[in-house]
Amino acid sequence: FLREGCMQKHSKKGGQQRMFFLFSDKLVYASRLAAPLQFRVHGQMSLNGMMVMASIPHSFVIYTQDNKCIVVSTANDVEKVRWIEDLKKAIENYQSYNANGDTVASSNAYSSLKSNNESVNDDNRSPSIQHNVIQHRANNTMHVCWHRNTSVSLQDHCVALENQLSGYLLRKFKNSNGWQKLWVVFTNFCLFFYKNYQDDFPLASLPLLNYMISTPSENDNINKDFVFKLQFKNHVYFFRAESHVTFSRLFYCHVFCFLIIFIFYIY
Repeated sequence: FLREGCMQKHSKKGGQQRMFFLFSDKLVYASRLAAPLQFRVHGQMSLNGMMVMASIPHSFVIYTQDNKCIVVSTANDVEKVRWIEDLKKAIENYQSYNANGDTVASSNAYSSLKSNNESVNDDNRSPSIQHNVIQHRANNTMHVCWHRNTSVSLQDHCVALENQLSGYLLRKFKNSNGWQKLWVVFTNFCLFFYKNYQDDFPLASLPLLNYMISTPSENDNINKDFVFKLQFKNHVYFFRAESHVTFSRLFYCHVFCFLIIFIFYIY
């Protein structure tokens, strides 16, 4: 696995939203099914003989060895550069292995794609536990990428694993007055909110892909210390730490992780 993310695949019918998965030997694209957390594969393209060429803004063309091609577009040029760089590097590595007489481990043909936890048997779980498991799966990066038109690479996942934190924070919504104290866990591109550290399942969660992190501006009217702001489009959250040490650990860990995996945008 090298990268997963959402792009538009263009054809005579127009643009179609597709989820793309880049492996060391092939590129797979799929659409989301009505069944919860599943995707149906529409096509698979070998990296053998593949070529990638930039096109108009936000778009590029993928050529296969048998002279077929697909045109895809991304949400922005940052995403476009990510995909082109990873595709070209994967193609180069694939050709290098073949030239040296080595073989790249070939993936099996895919007919469907499910979340990583799909093998868990939920039949014997209580309804409340089933709900929490489904909620957790819905935060799978595959599905967050689908809804936010973004992508995540293997390197991004590795960085995320190295930046995990937990502790008490006070949360405030944009239009609310009070602060709610919660046990917060930052892991896997997501914040999970618990009533306290002893809870087994989160009250809620906030996937952070494409969120901006900053300190509050004067217009936010936040007259408190140790506060940072998370924003994605019209979704705004404020978080307050109880000390400067906690604030520094959480804020700069978020900034570092966001900068490394390019999900810290300032428009």
